[in-house]
Amino acid sequence: MTMIKVMFPSNGVSLAGDLYIPDNLTRKAPALPILGPMTFVKEQAPTEYARRLAERGFIALAFDPRYHGESKGEPRRFESPIAKVEDVRAAVDYLQSRADIDADQIFAMAVCQGSSEMLRAVADDRRFKALSTVAGHYRDHEADIEWMGTAAALTERRERGEQAKKHYEETGEVKYVPAVDPERLDVGMPGRFVWDWYSPWAERGIWENRYAVMSDADLLAYESLSAASSIQASYLMIHSDNSFLPNAARRHFEAVPIADKQLSWEGSTGHFQYYEDPSVLDRTADKIADWFRIHLG
Repeated sequence: MTMIKVMFPSNGVSLAGDLYIPDNLTRKAPALPILGPMTFVKEQAPTEYARRLAERGFIALAFDPRYHGESKGEPRRFESPIAKVEDVRAAVDYLQSRADIDADQIFAMAVCQGSSEMLRAVADDRRFKALSTVAGHYRDHEADIEWMGTAAALTERRERGEQAKKHYEETGEVKYVPAVDPERLDVGMPGRFVWDWYSPWAERGIWENRYAVMSDADLLAYESLSAASSIQASYLMIHSDNSFLPNAARRHFEAVPIADKQLSWEGSTGHFQYYEDPSVLDRTADKIADWFRIHLG
């Protein structure tokens, strides 16, 4: 495969991506954009899957959503699910503009919280032939309470985000906290579990450990269950007992109304194994590629 750096616009913002292209193409290829976890940059899990799916015959786009990584957009490190949905739509526009891509063979793939955003993107855009989500962080009110610990904690964090957003709108000042911390509870993703995985990326200068507090106003107002109930594209969900919020995953899968859906449930696979464990990545990419192949045409 070959990787090329690309740029494309999304609602007036320039986005940066790495496009992975299979070698020795003899005809136009199917293609897909990939979304990653909360606060992600493309060099993390999206790159792992883009490389593997390109090896399996798909042109795969790992890209930084606006406000993150090499993409433009202000304020920096602002998490906006709706903006990510718009960026996915722009990514499809870009892919369909390329001469080496079959514009009628567009798929979608996402990891962790990107799954909830990709559900909305696919539900709202009939250009997608099929979708796969992996170790998804799926969003409904019940899941958000479980995520935050209590309903009161969820309300407190959302109100803090709304105050920070109002402050930004009035002053232009962005309030930040770390994205991860092993002890602090007021950060974007608290807990040693996420700290242990993300902090090495920060130490290597690839990922920035910073989170715009005002993100919580948009992030915690978002839900994906209604999107799941509107999905019409063929759907493969890959999850496990040890992935984040398994009950929310099951609720979302059950909500998908079409018959052409499949739940691949792995009882013991750890959440971050879907991000970095080569054997898990390989077998997961095989499942995704097989699902997409049977929906070509």
